[in-house]
Amino acid sequence: MAFNKIWCIVALGFLLPFSYAHTDFFTSIGHMTDLINTEKDLVISLKDYIKAEESKLEQIKKWAEKLDQLTDTATKDPEGFLGHPVNAFKLMKRLNTEWGELENLVLKDMSDGFISNMTIQRQFFPNDEDQTGAAKALLRLQDTYNLDTDTLSRGNLPGVKHKSFLTAEDCFELGKIAYTEADYYHTELWMEQALKQLDEGEVSSVDKVYILDYLSYAVYQQGDLSKAMMLTKRLLELDPEHQRANGNMKYFEYIMAKEKEANKSSTESEDQAEKETEVKKKDYLPERRKYEMLCRGEGLKMTPRRQKRLFCRYYDGNRNPRYILGPVKQEDEWDKPRIVRFLDIISDEEIETVKELAKPRLSRATVHDPETGKLTTAHYRVSKSAWLSGYESPVVSRINTRIQDLTGLDVSTAEELQVANYGVGGQYEPHFDFARKDEPDAFKELGTGNRIATWLFYMSDVSAGGATVFPEVGASVWPKKGTAVFWYNLFPSGEGDYSTRHAACPVLVGNKWVSNKWLHERGQEFRRPCALSELE
Repeated sequence: MAFNKIWCIVALGFLLPFSYAHTDFFTSIGHMTDLINTEKDLVISLKDYIKAEESKLEQIKKWAEKLDQLTDTATKDPEGFLGHPVNAFKLMKRLNTEWGELENLVLKDMSDGFISNMTIQRQFFPNDEDQTGAAKALLRLQDTYNLDTDTLSRGNLPGVKHKSFLTAEDCFELGKIAYTEADYYHTELWMEQALKQLDEGEVSSVDKVYILDYLSYAVYQQGDLSKAMMLTKRLLELDPEHQRANGNMKYFEYIMAKEKEANKSSTESEDQAEKETEVKKKDYLPERRKYEMLCRGEGLKMTPRRQKRLFCRYYDGNRNPRYILGPVKQEDEWDKPRIVRFLDIISDEEIETVKELAKPRLSRATVHDPETGKLTTAHYRVSKSAWLSGYESPVVSRINTRIQDLTGLDVSTAEELQVANYGVGGQYEPHFDFARKDEPDAFKELGTGNRIATWLFYMSDVSAGGATVFPEVGASVWPKKGTAVFWYNLFPSGEGDYSTRHAACPVLVGNKWVSNKWLHERGQEFRRPCALSELE
């Protein structure tokens, strides 16, 4: 239910902590913005170096032109030329002094400033792990949003402001990274794209032989022997002496002959073909498929009957004195579990303050290890986060009070405000916010019980992707700057509500900033008393 025209009617009635350079740049747009500024500084330094070299060459050129004219005259009549005492003196001077000065000018290294700047800036550069992470993020986006390689390569993405494309060399690099991860499915896709772009006439330093070498092996690893042979034959046409390709071709021919001799039945052949097809497909669990469909906006649709139960309203926090005269806009996003969205609940000024406080502290986001109860990084959560306390800023304190007033829950036992920034392909795969029964020590160190509820601020709009989805029930909540969503993770009985399992979809285009508050059980005994039933 959205507040649009209806609203008007209602209104009237990877990771090295000691080095800033190696902290998963790709997980945060904030840190990648710093890299843009670093690169701009290097370009300015490089242009200064070019100017210095051009100035140096200009001086040498003028000297050469002057001496070229002088020596032409002198060599035509050497004795007559040297008969003039001034010419004799200047020849001695030039050879003894000026040619030495020219030699010093030629030997002078104009790159000192640029190299010095490079050395300073290099400590802030991403490393191989960052590059691999960024590549994996692209592959993750490709899978989640069903993007073909040509679409990604040409940069044809929804909502882009600055269109960019991948060169054949870029595609080759993505294929190599997939190859090193033994991901032959994506290796094939990106090597084929690189080959296609070269076949279409793109000029590149990448050799087709290298591409075909990777591609034929990736195809073979997925069980397509005939295609692997075809690609190897093409490689040998380009480089007949290629040792590995010649060896592979003999092996492929041997395997092919062996298969023919075996004379397998047609039924077995069909079974084998099905297996080969299955190998090429990504092995997703049912939840994974639902998660990706929801991220694409292809989730379950509510029945009209259920939709009629969703309303928008002015909400005063159950007669909270701060909101009786100025209630906030609230709308229902989902019925079970009940998810509500608050509109215009955080101002642009508050958002900027929170972001500025968080930026210097952003580090790879962590999750609670169910075995140790401690925070640790995880491959399924790709973002950067920071924690802000109420005593640090009146803005954070005011936000905490607002959450307490509108939820009716005590925030004194809640965790600090967590601010997260999702960069290229940033995501948080399906998870629970609360601790399950097999994780009794998850929040033991806090001593405040389980996470009873979640409050999530959206602090930016996202051009494409970045939804919060609930695979168990088929709900998708899309980011909208200045709004917040709220839901209970536990039933009043204290039992976990498993339908609240949710995920943050990868950001396809844009930049996603969120902040969240996890409220705990302690302090809520009289604010949200237990019910008689476990599921109430």
